[in-house]
Amino acid sequence: MSKLRDDGGSLKRKGLWALAVLAMVAVLAWWYWGGSTPSPAGAPVAAGSTGGPSRVSGAAASGTSGRPQVPGGPGGMMGAMAVPVRVATVEQQPISTLFTAVGTVTAFNTVTVRSRVDGELQRIYFDDGQKVKAGDVLAQIDPRPFQVALDQALGQQAQNQAQLQNARSDLKRYEQLFAQNSLARQQLETQRALVQQYQGAQKSDKANVDSARLQLEFSKITAPISGRLGLRVVDQGNLISSGSAEGLVVITQTQPISVFFSLPQAQLPAVLERFGSGQPLQVDAFDGGFNRKLAQGTLEAIDNQIDVATGTVRLKARFDNDDDALFPNQFVNVRLRVSTQGNALVIPTAAVQQGSAGAFVYVVGDDDTVTVQPVKTGTIEGRRVAVVEGLVAGQRVVTEGVDRLRAGTRVQIIQP
Repeated sequence: MSKLRDDGGSLKRKGLWALAVLAMVAVLAWWYWGGSTPSPAGAPVAAGSTGGPSRVSGAAASGTSGRPQVPGGPGGMMGAMAVPVRVATVEQQPISTLFTAVGTVTAFNTVTVRSRVDGELQRIYFDDGQKVKAGDVLAQIDPRPFQVALDQALGQQAQNQAQLQNARSDLKRYEQLFAQNSLARQQLETQRALVQQYQGAQKSDKANVDSARLQLEFSKITAPISGRLGLRVVDQGNLISSGSAEGLVVITQTQPISVFFSLPQAQLPAVLERFGSGQPLQVDAFDGGFNRKLAQGTLEAIDNQIDVATGTVRLKARFDNDDDALFPNQFVNVRLRVSTQGNALVIPTAAVQQGSAGAFVYVVGDDDTVTVQPVKTGTIEGRRVAVVEGLVAGQRVVTEGVDRLRAGTRVQIIQP
């Protein structure tokens, strides 16, 4: 009997759970179909309904399944809307073959000014950063010791000069006596040797005087080249030596000035062909972003070997730098103009697209629809590129908005 009661209780609990589940399903269905989406104003109500759970939403009553309909079929107006684009016209213009690189500005000449004599730095005649010309006096070393040495050399020279004149007078008398057989030959030869000795001393005295005068001249330090001075290393009043490695100041020649840069070896033949013919190659120096042209110069030299580590060759350009736009050790962008092609078909580089079949452009027709046109490009100059095949002058090509284009797409041209 207890087993029957247990089975009956289990069945009763299962029935209650089933009823509870059905009730929850009924509540959710009522909430979904009528309770949470009240009918919009003017929406029809199902026949025989009093506004209860059987209400129908406006979207369902209209038969649109809740999706808005746009005139013009499944694609609606979006399918017929023109794509806004910017275009450029194919033009005949000259275009140049340009090679770009990063260059380093280097002083045309750099000299460390050192003293040639030892002594006290008595006077400084320049300011830091000043421009000087070759021969300008930069500093003065105490000249008194060198003036004393010069006076001493001059005195010795005068003494030997007097002895030489006396020896020559004696030699002349000895020759007269020897002609009269009143003097032995040996005494005559001795006097001649004495005159030659004094003549040698005279030359030595002249050299000593010149050396002393040169040392006195070296006590005045002058600029060996024209250029701009750096910051002085030694102050006035210090003792300086000719053996000092740091020197007094550094002069850099910045007018003219040089720029060193490197090009890949693949570009070297074109440069050598033009450079070897004697035609000047124009080199332009720009700032870091190619936004401002700093100076214009010419290619001056090409290195005699290729760097095996980088596969590049070094080149040197010369700039007049009259406005001091270039500064030593400055990094600049270099543009080397190798050749110029006249009357080339030119379009913006932004118009050229790359696909599996190669380069192509979108050409805008008279009906404002685009067609895909394969092209063959040539020389690239900045934001311009020459088209060798595929286009004619006067055609319009798309430069902006190409990501939404396909063949036959209608476009709306936006004026710049």
